[in-house]
Parts: sequence; C-alpha cells; structure tokens
Amino acid sequence: MPVTSPEAAISARNLTLTLGTPSAPVEILKGIDLDVMPGEVVALLGPSGSGKSSLMAVLTGLERASGGSLEVAGADFSDMDEDGLAMARRGRIGIVLQAFHLLPTMTAIENVATPMELAGMADARERASAELDAVGLGHRKDHYPAQLSGGEQQRVAIARATAPRPPLIFADEPTGNLDAATGHAIIDLLFAQARDTGATLFVITHDVELAERCGRVITIGDGRIASDVTK
Repeated sequence: MPVTSPEAAISARNLTLTLGTPSAPVEILKGIDLDVMPGEVVALLGPSGSGKSSLMAVLTGLERASGGSLEVAGADFSDMDEDGLAMARRGRIGIVLQAFHLLPTMTAIENVATPMELAGMADARERASAELDAVGLGHRKDHYPAQLSGGEQQRVAIARATAPRPPLIFADEPTGNLDAATGHAIIDLLFAQARDTGATLFVITHDVELAERCGRVITIGDGRIASDVTK
C-alpha cells in the first residue's frame, strides 16, 4: 500500500466503507485515494447517494473506515476505535452541518463555549465571546437558539466550529436550511473564517455554483472519485 503524505492535512489510501450485514454487504466507499494540503479550500461535489456524506463521516472520524489507511492532521485514524476517534477529533476538526445542532437550553455563548470547556480549555468563555464577535453576533451572545434566525443560528454553529482553532473545518451542505441571500452571506463568512484562522476547509455540497468558489473541486460518484480538479 502506498505511504500517506506526511505533510498533508488529510491523507487517505484505498479507503473503503462497507455497511449492511456480512451476508448482504453494501459498499459505500470503494477505494478512495486522497491528499488535501493545509490551507486548501476543497469542494466535495456529488448528487445524493454518491457517497460524499459518507466520505465526510469517515474523514472526520464520525464513521470508522472498513479498510485502507487514513491520517488526519497528524493522527492515524486507521486503527482507532470510536472513543479514540472522538478524542482525535477534539481540537483537530470543526464541523458545520445543514442542521445547526445547537442546544436549545443554552445561549449562543454557552453553545460555543461548552465544547471547549469539556475539552479542558481554560479560556473557553473568552474564546467563545471573541468568536461570536467575529461572526457578527456580539449583540446576541445571551440569546437562545429559538430567539435567533436561521442565519444567526448557523453563525453560532460556525463560531462553535472555529473557536478552538482546528486545522480542519468540514461543512456539510451548510446553507441547506437557509434562503439564498442568507446562504451566500454564510458561505462568505465561512470562507473568511477559514482564511483568517488558516484552516483547511472542506465543503460537501451538490451546489455547482458553491463548488466553483473553491480552489479545488473533487467530484464523487458511486463511492469513487470521478474527478479532481485544482484551479
């Protein structure tokens, strides 16, 4: 098996994912080879069912690969169990999803600060406050999710993802629940936050227009990389 690239933010070789049962296996990922370098802005493009969300789940450690090798931000994900992957994600990976996944009983600042507090960061509250300022929500820190618009809730989710300064940010259909104008503003913010923090940004989308804004477009189909174009 080829060795992974030591300087890459993500390095995968012959990555596979098989779900289902031993008697009725379903191949989801069918041998993915991929290197993503630090600071790249990458779009993973493909229709529903192509395997793009499954690939994101494996690359972020939310799902264990069935085979192959995977290194993410210097950590070998290949041999880790679920607990090990959860620990490895901490501080390495920020995730922004289509559903905002904010805790309804916590204020905006609590939603951003709590994951950092659980990770043992002493200045979590201060970081959360600064990050909410950075995403334009300095005046909404003490509001609960139900008191915020969809765009504001996604801004909180972006602040939560970027506040720990992870080297990798994944965004899975981040504007799917937003109107077009709000969605464009959220994408502008997400790109700016990744640029300002120096993070590698991986955007999973079916939106060709959004993909064209990225410096590299990887198209996936039937569990394989169909094309990989760097502009």
